[in-house]
Amino acid sequence: MFEKMDLAEKRYDELARLLSDPEILARQELWQQYSRELAMLTPGVELYRRYRDLNRELADARELLQDDQDGELSEFLQEEIARITGQIEKVARELKEHLLPRDPHDQKNVFLEIRAGTGGEEAALFAADLLRMYSRYAERNGWKVEIVDAHATDIGGFKEVVVGIEGKGVYSRLKYESGVHRVQRIPATESGGRIHTSAATVAVLPEAEELEVEINPQELRIDTYCSTGPGGQSVNTTQSAVRITHLPTGLVVTCQDEKSQLKNREKALRVLRSRLLDKYTTEQAAELAEARRSQIGSGDRSERIRTYNFPQNRVTDHRIGLTLHQLDLVLDGELDQIIDQLIASEKAKQLQSTGE
Repeated sequence: MFEKMDLAEKRYDELARLLSDPEILARQELWQQYSRELAMLTPGVELYRRYRDLNRELADARELLQDDQDGELSEFLQEEIARITGQIEKVARELKEHLLPRDPHDQKNVFLEIRAGTGGEEAALFAADLLRMYSRYAERNGWKVEIVDAHATDIGGFKEVVVGIEGKGVYSRLKYESGVHRVQRIPATESGGRIHTSAATVAVLPEAEELEVEINPQELRIDTYCSTGPGGQSVNTTQSAVRITHLPTGLVVTCQDEKSQLKNREKALRVLRSRLLDKYTTEQAAELAEARRSQIGSGDRSERIRTYNFPQNRVTDHRIGLTLHQLDLVLDGELDQIIDQLIASEKAKQLQSTGE
C-alpha cells in the first residue's frame, strides 16, 4: 500500500509543478489533462499525508509518555494515544478503500433504458414511475436528463424509454440499478382491488467514446420513418425518426425525439456505441466469472434486484437484504440511502477478497 502511495505522491507533486509551468499553461489540452489527473490523485494523497501526520503525532505522544517520570501527564497522554490510534485506524480503512480497483467507467455519462416487462399495461405504467424516480434523482444531483427515444402507451405508460443522463460520476451511482425491478400493487386498470405483480427491466450503459468503440459505417443499415406517438399515431409527416441496425450483432437502435433527422441519427449512434461497449464488456466479464462472484449480484439484467410493494409502502433490495418502509420517498428520487449501502457492501466484499 505504501509503495503505491509513495508513487502517487511523487506524481502528485510533479503534476502540481507542471501545472504552473508557462509552457504547459500555453497548451490548454495538456493542462486540462494534467488537471484531471491531479484531481483524481488528490483524495488519496491527502489521506496518505494525513495517515503519516497521525503516525508522527502518535510517536510523539508515546515518547512524551515515556519521558513523563512523575506521571503528571500520564492520563492525558494515554487518552491522546487512544484518540490518535482510533483516527489512524479510520484513515487506514479509508486509504485501503481508496486503493481498491476502480471501475474505469465510473465518471462517464449513461444511457438508461427502461422496458416494461411482465404485467401488460400495468408494467408500462411502472416503467413510467421508474423514469420519474430516476429523473428526480438526477435533478437532486444536478444532472442533465434528455429523452432519446420513447414508446408511450395511451394511458401514460412506456413500453420502452431511453434517456441520456449527464453529470459528474453518473455511472458510479446508477450502475447498481441494472436488473429487474418488480412492483406489487393494485393496478389503476384493475376494478377488483387485487394486488398484481408486474415488472420492468432497467439497463444502465456507460456512454462510450468514439475511440473506445469503432463502428464501420458499412456495417450499418439506417432506415428513416415518421415519428409516432401513443398508440402508434403519426406525430409528424417528415421522415425524421431514425432506426439503425448494426448488422454484425443485430443490435437495433431507434431515435425519434428530435425533429431533425440528423440529430436523431447522432443520438442513435451514441446509444448504439454504448450498447456495443456494454456487449463487449459483458462478454469479457463472463470470462472472469470467478472474480464476479465477489461483487454484488451478477450484474445480469435478468436478475430481480428490487421489489416495490405499495400496500406496505415498502421497498426491498434483494442483493443486500435491505428493506425500507419509505417507498414514497424512494419513488420521489431519494435513492442515496439504497445506493450508499450497495456501494458499502461492494467495498466490504472487495476488501474481504483482498484479505484486508
